Amino acid sequence: MANSTQGDGGLPTAELWASHNSMVMEPLDSNDPEVHSIIKKEKQRQRLGLELIASENFASRAVLEALGSCMNNKYSEGYPGQRYYGGTEFVDELERLCQKRALQAYRLDPQKWGVNVQPYSGSPANFPVYTALGDPHGRIMGLDLPDGGHLTHGFMTEKKKISATSVFFESMPYKVNPKTGYIDYDRLEENARLFHPKLIIAGVSCYSRNLDYARMRKIADANSAYLMADMAHISGLVAAGVVPSPFDHCDVVSTTTHKTLRGCRAGMIFYRKGTRSVDPKTGKETLYNLESLINQAVFPGLQGGPHNHAIAGVAVALRQAMTPEFRAYQQQVVANCKALSAALMELGYDIVTGSSNLLILLDLRSRGTDGGRAERVLELCSIACNKNTCPGDISALRPSGLRFGTPALTSRGFRQDDFHMVARYIHRGIELTLRVQKDMSPKATLKEFKEKLEEEKYQKELKALKEEVEAFAATFPLPGLPVL
Repeated sequence: MANSTQGDGGLPTAELWASHNSMVMEPLDSNDPEVHSIIKKEKQRQRLGLELIASENFASRAVLEALGSCMNNKYSEGYPGQRYYGGTEFVDELERLCQKRALQAYRLDPQKWGVNVQPYSGSPANFPVYTALGDPHGRIMGLDLPDGGHLTHGFMTEKKKISATSVFFESMPYKVNPKTGYIDYDRLEENARLFHPKLIIAGVSCYSRNLDYARMRKIADANSAYLMADMAHISGLVAAGVVPSPFDHCDVVSTTTHKTLRGCRAGMIFYRKGTRSVDPKTGKETLYNLESLINQAVFPGLQGGPHNHAIAGVAVALRQAMTPEFRAYQQQVVANCKALSAALMELGYDIVTGSSNLLILLDLRSRGTDGGRAERVLELCSIACNKNTCPGDISALRPSGLRFGTPALTSRGFRQDDFHMVARYIHRGIELTLRVQKDMSPKATLKEFKEKLEEEKYQKELKALKEEVEAFAATFPLPGLPVL
């Protein structure tokens, strides 16, 4: 007997086909209530919480509308004018517009700079650069992860190569001074002379001061190395002109697009064009050849078809980044960070090096606790941040610090006085952490600490602080799309 869903010849019945046509037009809430429910809960968590994770932000409604557009449906391997698929005329138009806006947003001369806007995110933006500029096992130097660098800058331990960068390339980290917390540029210069890197990375994940790009340029030149900046965290600040620009000194600049730039999740790679050097004796010019190397490394080297919906979202964010309102926002991000830092210091906390950008690193060693325990208590009180190593930490498994960033809450309209209140909430959470620890053995594990938090007396305190935090956060608007 034929299946009841099939008509003659094994084709679907008219009723089933009509149902199919209805399904593809059905809204999410009725088509998939489970996923819709999870999204609603996440929206509520974001609305009622204090989002202090430095790498997060709230994309605008326009960015999210572009991200959720029909551009998602189009496959387009290749580059504008050189695709492997038909029907790409508007995809080409979009990508060229995004490239144009990227150069405009960072005030770059298109004769001297080019940009690839196809990377899927920050890590997929970094690896093509290494692939393009370094041979297999080529030598790379980046800031060590425990000192504030990023995983993709070559992190490895004594026992294991962690990042693919350290697996496929030879990586040697540079460090901060453990006493001051500042990058030790003298040591970097000394080690570079010994290591002879092909590429030096000027980039951070948890370092709250501006980088000395000019000094790093001299070190790179002395070793005939390329200088690459990973400006993922500060890309919006650079676009607004409120921090020094890596473009003045670097050969290549990579970035994510969802942090301070406040776009969707994607990445970009900027590369120099034209003359790289001139022989002082002969006057002969050496030209950059980065464009073809990097483009080929992105596609077909490491990626397939670009995410055209994400490129649309990035294009919208770049347009917003060229407005006076965006510059005002970035100025407020920095002002809020300074206000949060000052308020926490007034409460007796140690801030590593202070801050000149969007984030601070809170050192909890003098308070007698660590980042893992404090992070968990704050999370239960609707304050989202992340544990982080501090200079001098021996183990990354028990980091001493907490990283806080101000971009997300600034997008919600927070200003300096609001961050003074945020600091008081943080302080109350850490004080609760210390009280819980006093009731436990000094050798108690993080797992045991979390179990201790389940006790009724602590649950009451956590609930009371959580309710205060959520009542405060709910008074600020949340950018983006409504959940219908």
